[in-house]
Amino acid sequence: MDADFSIELGHDDPVLDFPWTDPTGRLAYFDLKRQPELLVKVEEAQTFPELAEFLRSINSPRSPLESAKCDAWSTNELDADEDVFNASQKFSSYVDIICASLDQRQSFNFQEGFASKLTDLLRRAPETPASAEICVRRCFFGAPEKMDEGFYFTLFVNGFGEDESAARKNWAIGLKLAENAIRQLSATG
Repeated sequence: MDADFSIELGHDDPVLDFPWTDPTGRLAYFDLKRQPELLVKVEEAQTFPELAEFLRSINSPRSPLESAKCDAWSTNELDADEDVFNASQKFSSYVDIICASLDQRQSFNFQEGFASKLTDLLRRAPETPASAEICVRRCFFGAPEKMDEGFYFTLFVNGFGEDESAARKNWAIGLKLAENAIRQLSATG
């Protein structure tokens, strides 16, 4: 599996306000770590059972992580560096992931180390037409009157294929590989 990580802490890079609500109020953060029954309210989890399974794992009591946001989609727009997959379709997802521990959430060294180890594990996974990118980013969390600064990471997983069905199947494999690698890292501390 093709995997890489990046550090995105520049002025124009994405940040996460946690917990979040979109400006229209239609979408919002659901605390799946403490209230797993709210998974039924996550639209993407209802549409994509593979994503629901990933979210259950990330938010399980055994996991030191929790999800903040997610999305999944299909596209026929591939980047030049994705030509190696010799595909015409791509199925993609992202999950914004934060550490449940405040100390780890505020530790850049922990975030960078986790992203590096996760990338290494995914690179050792069996060859499959899928890719992952882990982006360490800045997070602001807490109440508006007292916002703390820390970090989170976005996990992008892509599957490639000749049609949407094949791309989605390869995405599901890539997502399962990422889930297993995260579970392995969580078990080893």
